[in-house]
Amino acid sequence: MARQEVVDRKKVIWVVIGVVFTILLILVLMWGIPTYQVWEQEMSGKAEMARAEQNRKILIEEAKAKLEAEKLNAEAEVERAKGMAQAMEIENGKLSSTYNQYLFIRTLEKLADKGSIPQIIYLPSEGLVPVMDLKTVTE
Repeated sequence: MARQEVVDRKKVIWVVIGVVFTILLILVLMWGIPTYQVWEQEMSGKAEMARAEQNRKILIEEAKAKLEAEKLNAEAEVERAKGMAQAMEIENGKLSSTYNQYLFIRTLEKLADKGSIPQIIYLPSEGLVPVMDLKTVTE
């Protein structure tokens, strides 16, 4: 019978150890789960903040690129105007009808390359300078 009591005591001890372990596990989980959820939210917030910061940097870089492009376009426009002024100075306001015809043909060639040819209306005037209508005839 003494042996039975030893076996019963061992069983009781294991049951007590199991109950204590279960209680400890429940306590750890009651503390750990909320702590983990807080940590997870914090990390999620940091990730969202990093995304927002990156998007802001991208927008800034795009704006800088647009500004640089506009500056270059403005410089190109100034150079174009200088060239136009220089050409007018060379021509000195005396354009010949032959030169006008050359410019007209060059313009037609550029338009033909793009696939549209303008409708041309001739008006009686000095040198028969053609007037281009806004309507275009496509081939």
